[in-house]
Amino acid sequence: MSSGEQLMAAELRESPEIVSRQSELLGRPISRLCASLKERPPRVVVTCARGSSAYAASFGKHLIERHLGIPVAEAAPSITTIYGRNLQLKDQFFLAVSQSGRGDDLIETTASAKAAGALTAAIVNDVDSPLAAAADIVLPMAAGSELSVAATKTFIASLSALLSLVAAWADETSLAEAVGRLPERLVEATRLDWSHVAGAISAENSLITLGRGPTLAIAQEAALKLKEICNLHAEAYSGAEFQHGPIALVTSGYPILIFMPGDESAELLSALAADLCRKKAAVFTTGHDDLRGAARLPVLRQDRPETDAVCLIQSFYALAIHMAAHRGLNVDEPRNLQKVTRTR
Repeated sequence: MSSGEQLMAAELRESPEIVSRQSELLGRPISRLCASLKERPPRVVVTCARGSSAYAASFGKHLIERHLGIPVAEAAPSITTIYGRNLQLKDQFFLAVSQSGRGDDLIETTASAKAAGALTAAIVNDVDSPLAAAADIVLPMAAGSELSVAATKTFIASLSALLSLVAAWADETSLAEAVGRLPERLVEATRLDWSHVAGAISAENSLITLGRGPTLAIAQEAALKLKEICNLHAEAYSGAEFQHGPIALVTSGYPILIFMPGDESAELLSALAADLCRKKAAVFTTGHDDLRGAARLPVLRQDRPETDAVCLIQSFYALAIHMAAHRGLNVDEPRNLQKVTRTR
């Protein structure tokens, strides 16, 4: 990192190298985990995470349900930590995701799931953390120290770990090959310039982000980053959920940032985007189709929808930094936040 360079900007550029070296470190624990999952297939997967990691878990939900057909539920840690109730998880799969591995609620919930007879795994950056110690199997993010308060490289590392896990579990060779191409594509995604819309978006007080399928988690993470480092109120929805009420917010000029998926769900989200343009919303969209009335954000050529989604958040991070600058904010000193948040 050069003198005076922002930590967040420097760390997001580390993501390609992290994903590249991660594959070697993940090989053995993923093989061990998948052997157990295939020997005793779970009927349900339960995830547990907070913050950006919760949106990584949302990405994992899509992958697991899409490629394995196993329902995925998000745990409410307070059921264990506050109400003292243990879930009936015997022979099921419990997956925790955390950068620090030090959140008391995640640690206690993982320990509870393990005691109940679940197979427990943790995707974690700090492999010496209490969460790692509580889990049966540790999948290292291998992101190195993350000094920026706002997570970037650990979010990317979490997504790539989930991609590698599901590719191995579902025996999806083509998905594994796409993960192998991801480091190079992340380099290209970092170079894409979305800054032309930074001024327009950063001038707003509120924003909606939309995604569907593999890009829902990307929309969720983008909305969080807009809150964290831009002090901009943003809410994320799936394109379908948005039409069940929140669309009433749309007025002329209302800003909506759409992360277009590259799979079957794109058709419906594209139709929604066109409708929002007709309603005179200020639509900013990724994707390859030109949409009259929308500002287009450049994207890479299509490869695999799941890995293409990861590239979208990499490009967005650079945009978020530009937006923070427009708003006169220091991305490395977000208001009211600290790096490790411990809740129970």
